[in-house]
Amino acid sequence: MKKTTLKDGTKIYCINSLEAQMLDMHVSEYLKNDITINSQDTIVDIGANIGVFGHRILQKCTPEILAFEPVDAIFEVLKRNADLSKNNKYKTFPYGISNKNEYIDFVYYPNCPALSPSSPEMWDDKQQLLLAIKGSIEFAPKEWWWTKFIPAQFYSLISYWMRRNARHLKCELKTLSYVIANNSIDKIDLLKIDCEGNELKVLEGIDDIHWPLIKQVVLEIHNIDDRLNKTIKILKTHQFKLKIEKEPSLKETDLFNIYAKRK
Repeated sequence: MKKTTLKDGTKIYCINSLEAQMLDMHVSEYLKNDITINSQDTIVDIGANIGVFGHRILQKCTPEILAFEPVDAIFEVLKRNADLSKNNKYKTFPYGISNKNEYIDFVYYPNCPALSPSSPEMWDDKQQLLLAIKGSIEFAPKEWWWTKFIPAQFYSLISYWMRRNARHLKCELKTLSYVIANNSIDKIDLLKIDCEGNELKVLEGIDDIHWPLIKQVVLEIHNIDDRLNKTIKILKTHQFKLKIEKEPSLKETDLFNIYAKRK
């Protein structure tokens, strides 16, 4: 397992160095719009990937973090990074979160693990992936100075490489209410959801009795089949005040960030 160095000199374990650096830029967007955290909090990280979000959180304060990642190869890196933090309140779970307890097929992309979805149709629209690549290059970290020399004609090749050698895996999913009940969770100060197309199902798997435990929600939603409006409706029904934005690098895609706080 290899390590990479993030822009501030932080070293973490990863599968793909460039992807880890891009994830670092991506997760920095989550603590915006009056989203707050402190050391007494409980944070649930759904779609934790290799744990960049948790690592950055623990540089600010020391809350309890429960991180979920269903793909074995990615989970092993997440676990190593949790161990690297030397914080015994950083707990990792080798399964994902959805609207029912089950095993389902995932598509794992070894060249670009962060793309690995439980909903393969998410990337059926190849134009969306090309737009994401275009935006990521346009807003790349300054350390990636070389990206400005990549011609647009190469984006299709990058897209092909990212999804090359895809593997189908059987992964375990559970509902968030199952997790709350079985881990004696009495509050969730921040629920972060970024799970490649499964975000709406995560919300659907929360029983009414558990919604009052949740104080803040940050999620990335892929607006397929009107998922954005369905997500907004659920959060408003449970008395959250919302702000909806697009990350600069994803401004031309159908991906939105939702920031939700209790009224």
